[in-house]
Amino acid sequence: MVEVGILFGLLGAAMLGLVVVLLRRQNGRTENAEGLRIERARLVQAQNDRVVHGSGAVRDRAHHTSGPHRP
Repeated sequence: MVEVGILFGLLGAAMLGLVVVLLRRQNGRTENAEGLRIERARLVQAQNDRVVHGSGAVRDRAHHTSGPHRP
């Protein structure tokens, strides 16, 4: 029974440590111009990737392939 208490104590301490680390992080937006350009470029790239690799694009691509296994 003591082992269970120690296990839960260690898990609680780990969770508390993670909460402290997450609260101490600065999640503020980038303030300088170069950081804003990088952030915007990554946002645009992520949007493009979602369009290109989305389920609709993949499904349409499968219908337009040619080869011996085409239905």
